[in-house]
Amino acid sequence: MSHDPHDPQPPRPAEALRAAYRAFDAVVSTVTDEQSWLPSGCAGWSVRDLVFHCLGDARRGLVALHTPAEGRPDRDAVTYWEDWRPGTARADAGRRHVRAVASLFPHMDELREEYAETAAAVAHAAAVTAADEEGSAAAGKPVATQGHVLTAGDLMCTLAVEATVHHLDLVVSLPDAPGPSPEGLRLVRRTLDGLLGRPAPAAWDDARYARVGTGRESLTDADREALGADADRFPLFG
Repeated sequence: MSHDPHDPQPPRPAEALRAAYRAFDAVVSTVTDEQSWLPSGCAGWSVRDLVFHCLGDARRGLVALHTPAEGRPDRDAVTYWEDWRPGTARADAGRRHVRAVASLFPHMDELREEYAETAAAVAHAAAVTAADEEGSAAAGKPVATQGHVLTAGDLMCTLAVEATVHHLDLVVSLPDAPGPSPEGLRLVRRTLDGLLGRPAPAAWDDARYARVGTGRESLTDADREALGADADRFPLFG
């Protein structure tokens, strides 16, 4: 599936976040304890590890949506990802931490239930923010997360992108599981195009662009020819 990255009406942030979280949780809700130890699309992480990481991201989102910030945003839904590059010491440390803590859950049921509750709370908080008395202005209020300030709407977009990319990771060993939400995939495409500075090759569908743009899949010779000098900039984030 592919969409026009320059769609004048991109998904509304709160709606896209709700759709991305619902799609991710629909898969998590079916994962058995045995399946939770299967490898995911994230190097070194099992399905269980990945779900725990996404639980942490949902917790961060819930806190951020309730943490007003002073001053103007210094990141938006695209530039937020400039800090996130694979192969850094920060990324390696985070990978080890997730593996250690996720293994402490006695059974996948406990992790699954905690993820479902937290994701639902984030989606509700996002909807409340979007439906605030000031309407669209509410989504523009500055909030703080990870040392940066974003608008609430841009924060919601980053959370939806994170959940969507990790949804692709989640189903690597679960071939019968449903894929990410269309709304989430549209946001991933728009984010990657923003980082690239132009639309990706038209032959890439949304899921492949997400995998290639985040380093989950390598560029082919044809891809490199189509991208030209921009090929050396991949992955755009990871």
